[in-house]
Formats: sequence, C-alpha cells, structure tokens
Amino acid sequence: MTLKAETGDQVTEGITYEDKPEGPIAAAIIAGGIGALALGFFTVLAEASKGAKDALNLYDPGGPLAGKTVFAVVIWLLSWGVLHFIYRDKPLETRKALVVALVLMGLGVLGTFPIFFQAFAPAGG
Repeated sequence: MTLKAETGDQVTEGITYEDKPEGPIAAAIIAGGIGALALGFFTVLAEASKGAKDALNLYDPGGPLAGKTVFAVVIWLLSWGVLHFIYRDKPLETRKALVVALVLMGLGVLGTFPIFFQAFAPAGG
C-alpha cells in the first residue's frame, strides 16, 4: 500500500522514498535524441561536402564513418552533460522529454537513409 507522507515523499511498506526531480532523466533522454540527430547531420554533411567528407575520415579503413560516429558520440556526451547541469534540479516531465527525443531520433534516422542524404550530393559527383 502506498501512502503520501506530509513531506510529499512516498512511503511503501515502511520504507520512505524521497521524491526526486526528473530533470536528469529527461536530460539523458533528450541527449540521446541529440546524438542521433548529430549522426544524421554528419551523414548528410559528408555527402554534401567533399571537404567535410575528407575531414570526417579519421581512420582510412573506416572512411568518413569513423568521424561521423566519433563526433556524434562526442556531441551526445557533451549535450548530456550540459542538459544534466541545466535540468539537475528541475521537475521536468519525462513524457515530454521522450516526445522531443523521438522527434530528434526520427530526424537523425532520416538523415542516415541513402535516398535522403544522396539528395544533398553535388551534381555530377
């Protein structure tokens, strides 16, 4: 049986659970969406620009895929850290964060589909 204590904490079977803000959870969820969007962005960028494609080639056997994934992971981790710092004590709704993350992930996945990113390829190349 769950009871509400006067402090807003939950009490279950004699154990008190402190209410904590969901900001850090929302930050992690949104950061995942930002990382997926970054991967889609770098995929389109590598197709659209020869210079960007060459810059993303961090490891010759892997080609520009190495740079796309490394930079996407760096952006994901940085965004997670920044968002965690911003939202650490905020009572955000996880459901809204999930919707934002799913939209960002959808856009990121779209950027990795060949029929999409090839539309940004320079003419004749």
